[in-house]
Amino acid sequence: MLTEKTLERYADVLLWALNTAKKVSMKRNEIVLIQYDLPALRLAEILYGRLLDCGMRPVQRMTATFGMEHSFYQKANPKQLTFIAPGDKELFGSINGRIYLHAPQSLTHLKDIDPAKIGKAIVARKPLKDILDKREELRKYSWTLCILPTEELARQAKMSLAQYTAQVIKGCYLDKADPVAQWRKIHQEITAIKSRLSALNVKYFHMESSKMDLRITPGIMRKWAGVSGHNVPSFEVFVSPDWRGTEGVYFANLPSFRSGNYIEDVRITFTKGKAVKIEAKQGEEFVKKQLAMDPGACRVGEFSLTDKRFSRIDRFMAETLFDENFGGKDGNCHIALGSSYSDTYSGDPAKLTEALKKKLGFNDSALHWDLVNTEQKTVTAHLISGKKVIIYDRGVFTL
Repeated sequence: MLTEKTLERYADVLLWALNTAKKVSMKRNEIVLIQYDLPALRLAEILYGRLLDCGMRPVQRMTATFGMEHSFYQKANPKQLTFIAPGDKELFGSINGRIYLHAPQSLTHLKDIDPAKIGKAIVARKPLKDILDKREELRKYSWTLCILPTEELARQAKMSLAQYTAQVIKGCYLDKADPVAQWRKIHQEITAIKSRLSALNVKYFHMESSKMDLRITPGIMRKWAGVSGHNVPSFEVFVSPDWRGTEGVYFANLPSFRSGNYIEDVRITFTKGKAVKIEAKQGEEFVKKQLAMDPGACRVGEFSLTDKRFSRIDRFMAETLFDENFGGKDGNCHIALGSSYSDTYSGDPAKLTEALKKKLGFNDSALHWDLVNTEQKTVTAHLISGKKVIIYDRGVFTL
């Protein structure tokens, strides 16, 4: 369990993250949605009080328990499966911020549910995601999220709860007297790395490891993003590429828990931007059905790298938020299948229309699934000029 003092520090970091993600400070009377799993109740209470102190208008929503979620997918008829509650669209169209406190009590409770049914429910809620994406592009909304340790997370990560809790504290710098100061320092240093990456005129990136050989085309009008406040913790630097230029083989050596399912050793072969061969040691059928969710689910929406000099995460955490920021001996890369991020557009996101997104190769999907590789790897930028520049080697940016 996190102590009251540590929870207060966590709240400090989350409020810093929310303001940083919005790029302008949250204002009095703005609406902030706190979504939380039941074990995260105490942190939700602390944040609720803090938001009131700041003159904002907090709205709280507890997520469905894993028992409710299983009942939903097991029993829902087609109309129930795609039902959007009255008021959800109005709420999402009005909020200025959202903080999600993830504290799962089960990670595999949907393993007996047809993945296609899960995908149908996700696609039905995509209009809500589109509302928030557009509001974020207009800088009217921002979000952040974190995890709270639970027995289930610790068990799946093969740790005791005390060990898992210590990893969360270390990974978020909550063991520091002033963790926000530490995050400001990381933000400043990684901003410099993003600027150097964005200045390169890249034709494609070539990523090589013992089990990977992948080409990623960034496309035009792109910039690198990351450590933006959207996740706590976050050390990754990423770009949403032109999905049409993805070629080769990607391998995720870290396991993944998604929609109540366990997936291990995913290997995906891309041709002309699309996944044409999907393999997995465990959960292969689930992966295939997820990537068939909609036309964009089999395409890449994000390419990310983490510099091990910043991340203190060095163990598998059974939670993507931490695993996609793995530091360890060799850092990590990950790709996300599905939707892209408009904050990697180098122009004004408010002018990034659906037609322009399509023209530039920004991917669109109800899915966004991060798959992580922690192998020793080299990433080489092949520039438009014909020059080659190694940008990442053995877990460190080399620019």
